[in-house]
Amino acid sequence: MKRTRIKIVLILILVTLATTLSKGQAKMPEELTTATIPGQINYVEDHTRIYDNFRAIREDIYQKLNKNILDSLTAEKNKVAELKNNTAALDSQTDSLNVLLASTRQQLEEVTATKNKIRVLGLEINKTAYNAIMWILVGGLILLMAIGFMIFKRNLVVLLRTEKDLKELKEEFAAYRQSSRIAREKVEMDLFRANQKLKKLV
Repeated sequence: MKRTRIKIVLILILVTLATTLSKGQAKMPEELTTATIPGQINYVEDHTRIYDNFRAIREDIYQKLNKNILDSLTAEKNKVAELKNNTAALDSQTDSLNVLLASTRQQLEEVTATKNKIRVLGLEINKTAYNAIMWILVGGLILLMAIGFMIFKRNLVVLLRTEKDLKELKEEFAAYRQSSRIAREKVEMDLFRANQKLKKLV
């Protein structure tokens, strides 16, 4: 009976040891593949023991953590190199943009300087003076047109009045001619009759 109990206890101990050994060696902790480097270090600190100022770490966990750290450092070095290259490219682009900006500013100053001047008949005239001269000329032309229109209107009124007076004068002259012709004919008839009477008397 004692032997059977001892055998059962030994079998249970062996099964328990085999289970813990298989669990310990078979699986890599998930934190070492998914967590960040600080998270992985925290996991190792939480799941290892310190003995006589030494920390006992499983070799495969140590190698995995070491590889992860080296991979992270390499990736960061590559990022730094890429950022340096990008910075150099941006500096070069900034220099070319500064040159372009200086050229554009110079062109803008030249355009601004020439914008206020107009070339007329080979002479450069200030735009304000040119506008003033143009408005004076336009105003003068409008004034001349107004004066010309008023003179034309006055001449038209005079012409119409003169035509009316001429028509009335012609009508008066025609009436005068008619009346003078009738009077002359009457005088001639009277003279003819008087002559006839004289002839009869003689």
